[in-house]
Amino acid sequence: MPENVKLRRLSLIVGLAALSASLAGCTVGPDFVSATPDAPQDWASWRSGDPSLVAAANTDAVMPANWWTSFKDPVLDTLVDEALAASPDLETAALHFAQARVQRLGTASAAVPQVGASADISRQRQSEYGAGTRLFNAIGPNRDALAKLLSQPFTLFRGGFDASWELDLWGKVRRSIEAADASVAQQGALLDQARLSVVSEVASTYFDLRTSQRDIALLREDIALLRDRISLVRARVEGGVDAHGDLDREDAALQGMEARLPALLAQEAAQANAIALLLGKMPGSLKESLASGEGHTFQLPPDLSLGLPSEVALRRPDVRAAQAGLHAATARIGVAVADLYPSIRLGGGFGLESYRSANLFDWASRNWSFGPSLDLPLFDGGQRRSVVKLRKLEQREAAVSFQRTVLKSWQEIDDALNRSAAAHQQHDSLLRKLERMQSTFDIAQASYDSGAINYLGLIDAKRSLIQARKELSDNEGLLLASYVAVNKAIGNTPEIPVASAVAHR
Repeated sequence: MPENVKLRRLSLIVGLAALSASLAGCTVGPDFVSATPDAPQDWASWRSGDPSLVAAANTDAVMPANWWTSFKDPVLDTLVDEALAASPDLETAALHFAQARVQRLGTASAAVPQVGASADISRQRQSEYGAGTRLFNAIGPNRDALAKLLSQPFTLFRGGFDASWELDLWGKVRRSIEAADASVAQQGALLDQARLSVVSEVASTYFDLRTSQRDIALLREDIALLRDRISLVRARVEGGVDAHGDLDREDAALQGMEARLPALLAQEAAQANAIALLLGKMPGSLKESLASGEGHTFQLPPDLSLGLPSEVALRRPDVRAAQAGLHAATARIGVAVADLYPSIRLGGGFGLESYRSANLFDWASRNWSFGPSLDLPLFDGGQRRSVVKLRKLEQREAAVSFQRTVLKSWQEIDDALNRSAAAHQQHDSLLRKLERMQSTFDIAQASYDSGAINYLGLIDAKRSLIQARKELSDNEGLLLASYVAVNKAIGNTPEIPVASAVAHR
């Protein structure tokens, strides 16, 4: 090879390397700046309820991440563990996260040279009148003999490898990797959100189920008392003490109470099925573990420990997911902008080719090529610029979605805190009412034992006590549901590493 050709090739290689090095730090498109969500100064601010609903909250610490264990209910603990291990919703979110990580690996592969190898053996025959045999026309009378000789079938042996690498002059690959990293973070936050949602749904549905079971037990107890009362009233009517209309009214009340029982039983079954679905199980599979909660006592939730308001919004998985989505949308603008500029790809290949198998690995059988290729966009009808505009609009949409998610988070926090405060205040009143009704029943029992009142008076006092117990039971269900809602609102996600959550899937 002439020396001047070698020098030109060397200069070209050095020039391309220098150009790549000088533009390595050139990354087009806007840089993402992490936004800090707005937050109130304290938990008394940004509240829409009556001042009486603003309860004091501990800011020195936050509630435990595995907050459902505060109820010390082994059945609930088991249900949550099973849901975290087998929930279809959680499985789907984990697969989305795994897909994002795999896509990130594929995106990052564009930053390194692509190398491939190939080998083939083929049996060929060339045309006697093909383009390659035109030169034989100038040879003269031997043309046909040469063409026939060269067109005889032969076996061709080939092998080699090739490599190519697109220089990331404008940061297209870097922006693509940045967007892929943000997508991984987004799917990781959505996995946390799915985990929190599953745990919250299991806990709240479980508390609803237990409340329904206690209502069923109290209703059956009340029905039994009313039947006793009707028996006494019937005897008094037959004895001429009471009018027959009194018995009709009592019978109508009994029919109304008995009509409420099937609806409560259906509600109990639906709640059990809802829990089974969250655990990925068939209807009826939890019948034994969720047996009637008669006599089941609730461990009331502890006082709220919310931490600092400025840390709560960033702790919520949906806020983190929205911010990561905004980051990814911002990085994709740079990918689109980079397509407006020229691109340079370095490529080369080396191989061996021979129609004789014995000579395939001879040095004389080598063939090779090397050189850059330039892609210069001149005119595409505005396609590339329209993509840039589209990416900018998508970024604006992601920014609006982020702001809306932050606003929604504080609305949910305010609503949850208001419901929690209201349930606690109601609990105090109903607890005092129950104490009064218990005292009234005790007095009635003593009066009945001394003969001061008849059995009807004792039944009425007992039924009033049952009603007070039902009101308190329903309120305790609201207390537990509000505690679940507060933990969900502040983003109190269970402490399960994302990697381990996906590893077994």
